[in-house]
Amino acid sequence: MRKFDTKIQHLKYKVLREVARQAWNDTLYDNLLDIPKLIVPGKVPTMRCCVYKERAIVSERVKLAMGGNKENPNVIEVIDIACDECPVGGYEVTNACRGCLAHRCEDVCRFGAITFDSDHAAHIDKSKCKECGQCAKVCPYTAIVSRKRPCQNACKVKAISMNENKAATIDNDKCISCGACVYQCPFGAIMDKSFMLNAVDLLKKSSEGRNYKLYAVVAPSISSQFTYAKLGQVVTGIKELGFHTVVEAALGADMVALAESKELAEKGFLTSSCCPAFVEYIHKSFPELEPFVSHNLSPMAAIAKYIKETDENAKVIFIGPCTAKKAEVQKESVKPYVDAALTFEELQALFDSRDIDITTLEQGVLDNASYFGRIFARCGGLSDAVSEGLKEQGLDGFELKPCSCDGIEACRTALIKKSKNLLDANFIEGMACSGGCIGGAGCLTHGAKSKSDVDKYGNEAMEKNISDAVAVLK
Repeated sequence: MRKFDTKIQHLKYKVLREVARQAWNDTLYDNLLDIPKLIVPGKVPTMRCCVYKERAIVSERVKLAMGGNKENPNVIEVIDIACDECPVGGYEVTNACRGCLAHRCEDVCRFGAITFDSDHAAHIDKSKCKECGQCAKVCPYTAIVSRKRPCQNACKVKAISMNENKAATIDNDKCISCGACVYQCPFGAIMDKSFMLNAVDLLKKSSEGRNYKLYAVVAPSISSQFTYAKLGQVVTGIKELGFHTVVEAALGADMVALAESKELAEKGFLTSSCCPAFVEYIHKSFPELEPFVSHNLSPMAAIAKYIKETDENAKVIFIGPCTAKKAEVQKESVKPYVDAALTFEELQALFDSRDIDITTLEQGVLDNASYFGRIFARCGGLSDAVSEGLKEQGLDGFELKPCSCDGIEACRTALIKKSKNLLDANFIEGMACSGGCIGGAGCLTHGAKSKSDVDKYGNEAMEKNISDAVAVLK
């Protein structure tokens, strides 16, 4: 069974796997120049114009696998030399143009960008076009279309533009690190930095008998990943890597559901704090709404905080679907509790870098969280959990009116309505990725089936209500 959705993911994985393998063996810096040749062997190019360009791009991927540009605070970076195959884009006249006599497109263009050839077919001068789109609106044949690059289409916060070399560039003042551009770029020219070397270092030191226990906190969306194996085998595989214990981030979600529902009842209106990309979106695009963001830590940070307060010798690595988590763990409010964040893609690379075939392993068990904590992984799950939290704390007299936002565009609509006092809701559940965490850029697989996998995983929880799950922490 395929482990990844796309060949781009597979290429990215091969680089991550090789970097990790060399790191385990303490040979990374000795063999750094050889990795591109291992990834792209032979002399025949398979993806680019020549094998040397392929290797040059792999070299840039290796740098990102090792942490990327330390001077760039963003966890998402563009590989400039890989970003050269997409058309410039913008408005174009298609062959649907009939060379009509009305010339409405010419009349409406205020910049003189439209001309006609001898057959009366329209043409757009890109040097004059301001991409206002008026010509496309008035064309009776809808012959004028806007062709945007995949990364620009994917970025719903408009953080991506083109530089003077026609390569994508990211505006860090707008970017929310959601990683949508990473997953959608068909050339893999945009990647998330990996902090896998930090994780390998922690794992190696732990195995050497350093005085700490290494905890893996796994996101509940893990239930929809690693479809070629059983979830219990994945848990055992994580321990085989050297982790002392595997804990569900869903248990942190249970903690957050109780705290957030109580906070909502006290304040009367709230936006969730679980999705770091959504919280960052409010910070950058709707700063006036920041006071409404829940003051609770995310489930990842909440359970990591509990672990470190309970075990003073603990180190915590989060494993999930989210590139924005890599940015969250760098925040001062979270940094003390989480030592590194990995994606499911990186976990797969770690397994294979140690030649761990999880399909051959016995099944371990994850039994920490409730049904409601586990369904945080899909859109609508948090709202269901807050409703349950109100009920279990005797606050069901408060009428919950949730607005579950599936994707950043839905988040934008809800936030605009709230800023204009037009939102008929008192709780905004913001999920930057389509479908929720199951659509995260760091997932191995993306698909509709993921939601049913999460619900099935939730129904397998031993604790059916939130209070019982949290009670074990007291």
